[in-house]
Amino acid sequence: MDGSKLKIFIDFDGTITAEDVGDAIFRKFGDSVKAEAIINDLHNDKISSRECWDLLCSLISNIDENELNEFIDSIEIDNYFLAFVNFCEANKIDLFILSDGFDYYIKRILEKQNLARLKFFANMLEIIDGKFLPKYPFYNPEYRTSANPKRNHIIDNSSDDDYTFYIGDGHSDKDAAQYCDYIFAKNGLLKYCELERISYYPFKDFNDVTERIKELLSRKRLKKRHQAQIIRKHAYEAE
Repeated sequence: MDGSKLKIFIDFDGTITAEDVGDAIFRKFGDSVKAEAIINDLHNDKISSRECWDLLCSLISNIDENELNEFIDSIEIDNYFLAFVNFCEANKIDLFILSDGFDYYIKRILEKQNLARLKFFANMLEIIDGKFLPKYPFYNPEYRTSANPKRNHIIDNSSDDDYTFYIGDGHSDKDAAQYCDYIFAKNGLLKYCELERISYYPFKDFNDVTERIKELLSRKRLKKRHQAQIIRKHAYEAE
């Protein structure tokens, strides 16, 4: 293949992890019926991502941090993710985790897997007196589907010369994926790509992703996705 620098941007909840950790925490430690209704409102575009998180956090009033940490430690990740990271590092491919979830559990899960070295961008969560206090350091009201606009991190961490991949599964990936040359999609992101006629590659796990990228790397040249090139160009010019 040509000399383009490869950059891979990866969703966390439900992509790296086997389930959506943020949603699972609020269903378990908050009012599960209210949490479900709030999450449904987000998926039906009735509320923004930030509004969703604020409402969910308000459901938590007296959490036991030890119980929370035990629950986080029980979360499983994709069986092939560690091998995928090793493959990328061996091939000098840059990885960035982009999450609309919270640093509190992302850090803990990555550390448990000896992956604390991976770079990630997420919302922040403090626990004070048993209450959840969310912070949104990257928030931009123009982007409703993510309180941490992933599209901005893609623009900030890539250039026109790079070839970009996006790997995701859900609501917060809709805007971000459109800025990348090659999209790996499942679940909600897959349905969105089909609806909007955006080209994508379906995947079940990171073994599928690794094998497909190996195949792409065997080619002399990687063809950039035209739609992504156009909107990236506009974004780079606006920076």
